[in-house]
Amino acid sequence: MVTIKKQIPNLITLLNLFSGCIALVFATHTNFEWAFYFVCLGIFFDFFDGFFARLLKVSSPLGLQLDSLADMVTSGVVPGFVMFSMLSQSQNEITTCPVFPYLGFIVTLGSCYRLANFNIDTRQTDSFIGLPTPANALFILSLPLVLEYSDSLFILEILTNQWILLAVILGSAYILNAEIPLFSLKFKKFTFKDNLLQIVFLMVSFLLVFFFHFLGISLVILFYVLLSIVNNALLKK
Repeated sequence: MVTIKKQIPNLITLLNLFSGCIALVFATHTNFEWAFYFVCLGIFFDFFDGFFARLLKVSSPLGLQLDSLADMVTSGVVPGFVMFSMLSQSQNEITTCPVFPYLGFIVTLGSCYRLANFNIDTRQTDSFIGLPTPANALFILSLPLVLEYSDSLFILEILTNQWILLAVILGSAYILNAEIPLFSLKFKKFTFKDNLLQIVFLMVSFLLVFFFHFLGISLVILFYVLLSIVNNALLKK
């Protein structure tokens, strides 16, 4: 019975990995919407494996490593492949270069480095330093959906420009590993004052997704980073 209880969080982690594998299959068939949904499902499992590990008091070094390996697929390989696909499909003067689309996997490399570093960084127990890989994955996975469902020629030109996509890729790899403290969404104390930052973020995020749909998801991640930077500046004063 004890052994089964210890394996519950690990089984949930494996569901994260399984979701990422399915997302990758959909992404290879350019079905980015279902790839996005399965990445969201994987992130859901990623949240609850840690939750149940703490609840059941069965946290272990194995679970920590397994979690990062699962995230490597769901939040590392899948967004890297999506950027590879977007670069492959974009059209401009350097489209003929066969090597260029593979630069999309810089996102995967940046995610891998962050996940490995996260496991040994004792500073990230209550907050984050650099953008978490699940948040980065949501940002990347939302881009082809913004492109698919938007009627704006401006957005079309931006998300089909290979230089802009390359800037997104490099910016993504940087922010994953940047020494920028980002606030946690955990509610440690049940008072309005202590959770004001998280409440403001959640309210604005809801409005952004409600009004802008898939574009809103990209905006939420950008807002999260900017709000953290502003909060850091205010705390230093």
